[in-house]
Amino acid sequence: MKQVTIMLADKNIEEALKKLRRLGVVHIKHILPPTANEISSLEESIEKIDKAMAIAGLKKKELLEKEVICSQEEVLKYAEEIISLSQQREKILIKEGQLEEKIAWFKKWGNIDPHSIKELASQGVFVKFYICFKHLLKGIPKDKSINIIREEGNDIYLVLITDCKEEKLELKEVEIPEEGIIYYQRELEETKEVLKRTEDRIKNLTFYKSVFLNYRKNLIKELEFYKVRYGMAKEEGFLYLQGFCPQESCKSLEELAKKENWAVLLEEPKEQEEVPTLLRNPRWIEIIHPVFKLIGTLPGYREYDVSFWFLLFFSIFFAMLIGDAGYGIIFLLGTLFAQRKFKKFPKEIFRLAYILSIFTIIWGLITGTWFGWEKIARLPFLNYFVIDRINSFVEDNQSFIMYISFIIGLIQLSLAHSIVAFRYINSLFALAQIGWIFILWSVFFIAGYLILDKPLLPIVKILLIVGSGLVAVFSRFQKNILKGILLTISDLPLKVISCFSDLVSYARLFAVGYASTLVAATFNSIAQEIGFNSLISGFISSLILFCGHTLNIVLGLLSVIVHGIRLNILEFSSHLDMQWTGKAYQPFRE
Repeated sequence: MKQVTIMLADKNIEEALKKLRRLGVVHIKHILPPTANEISSLEESIEKIDKAMAIAGLKKKELLEKEVICSQEEVLKYAEEIISLSQQREKILIKEGQLEEKIAWFKKWGNIDPHSIKELASQGVFVKFYICFKHLLKGIPKDKSINIIREEGNDIYLVLITDCKEEKLELKEVEIPEEGIIYYQRELEETKEVLKRTEDRIKNLTFYKSVFLNYRKNLIKELEFYKVRYGMAKEEGFLYLQGFCPQESCKSLEELAKKENWAVLLEEPKEQEEVPTLLRNPRWIEIIHPVFKLIGTLPGYREYDVSFWFLLFFSIFFAMLIGDAGYGIIFLLGTLFAQRKFKKFPKEIFRLAYILSIFTIIWGLITGTWFGWEKIARLPFLNYFVIDRINSFVEDNQSFIMYISFIIGLIQLSLAHSIVAFRYINSLFALAQIGWIFILWSVFFIAGYLILDKPLLPIVKILLIVGSGLVAVFSRFQKNILKGILLTISDLPLKVISCFSDLVSYARLFAVGYASTLVAATFNSIAQEIGFNSLISGFISSLILFCGHTLNIVLGLLSVIVHGIRLNILEFSSHLDMQWTGKAYQPFRE
């Protein structure tokens, strides 16, 4: 990536920017905060469109149906109408709720005419309404004229009839509605009709779906254009902008600049610059990019592109965490169906799903795991593929499978330090990375000894001492060697402990995979005990199998997100000293 500075003539700026956008290779970095009336107006319009689309239930990336021709003024008018209708709907719903509360009052107190109550009051007879708990009835004075209207659980609805306006009971008084029940029922009917007309109008306006989506798309492009325009700096009658351009696209930029008489400066990005990341991989590696998008991470420009290693280890982790060939076949068939059903989806997603399904099937084949049924793996053809040493149903194998998890961790973390060492091959810092590899091997043997009762080999001490020595001397190598060593060893013990912890974290590959097998086997056992001897028992058993295995698949997929991605993003990346601070390369283009 090259840092680009382009100087343009002030009078031709609009046309020049259009040509630069047509070329579409420069990722713009605003020199000044872009502020202008045009920008504020566009942002306001986009906000209206987004609000209208949200109200109408439209999605920003929804596929367009048939096209409808409308002017920009009409589109904004429809958006404003939807927003206005939505506000009206909220008011109508509030009114509807209030009317239903009024009607509910009459259902509790009876068909009382509020006008009659007011007429009695004008004649000196006052009727007051109260609600109280049943046990409070005893506290009402005997001389009070009360009538119990109804009882509802522990609540008593009663009225006090008196010729004194100030007379009242020490209870919760209830206000009566202004009008009778017929009035409120009629009002509710009319309100519901208005609500229906409002919702029907909002629904009818969704006919303009393609208009909203297209118009929003155009507004975004226009907003981007003006942000570039007003994010430029001015110098002596000239405007200039800055950005970044991929190395292979610089020639086309220079050719356009020469043709248009622009001044262009190409230089290496400075160390402190936030350079965008553009990942370029073969197609078979690019299938991992949807995972990067899913978790919202991208390697920084100066960090490592670990796409290949991420794909390889993620596939292995996925297979071990799901751990069942039967589930792998379900994933494979599901992917085939989804690819035919959703033809407009990115192909990379389906290709990745195929890879993960195949890895899962292979792992299930060699471990003899088919829907948690041991008998399936014993079938003549399938039994041929099972490796006895890692058979999931042999209890003595569990410690060995955990040992394999540690080996995978050792390989991945050693690979991380090897990548760093290769990058600094002409520096003494590479020796520090080799030291970390020695430390990793030593903690691998220590983990085997502490967790799996493996013998502790004499070479462990040598590896730990030599590795720590290389790290201490060459991690911060400088003229004052002693100072560099002291700075390193101050936190070296904690880093070694962290290294041990990272390696042991790979035990989750065994633990989650084994748990998945046990869960599947448990549901199989329950279904088998109920049996399939009758229609009812067969239905119940089938339901248990379906629900149990569905739950197990869902938990397995969640574990892939929690554990499979974590081992790559945290453990592996921390040993690469990666922060995943990348900002995607987004060129200014049509």
